[in-house]
Amino acid sequence: MSKQQFIKVGICNKYQTLLEECERAWTSWKERRGEISQLRMVSKNRGDELQTLQASYARAYTFLENHAPNCSLCQLVARIEGRDPENSSGALFL
Repeated sequence: MSKQQFIKVGICNKYQTLLEECERAWTSWKERRGEISQLRMVSKNRGDELQTLQASYARAYTFLENHAPNCSLCQLVARIEGRDPENSSGALFL
């Protein structure tokens, strides 16, 4: 976790919740993708499952990215760090 994320998590509970949801979605997608790949279990159903997990991660990441520009606490962190709070959410590096 970057210094900026650590500060945001310490200040903004909503950011922390969104970050945790994003990490869970990414982990679920990554782990299931690995299982399917390792076992060579290719089928339409599994492809659909992976696509759904990927979409869940993309949705969670988008919520995380869109939070900072609309959150006064996250904007305060950005200003303290000398960044443009409107253009720099500093979200996950996943």
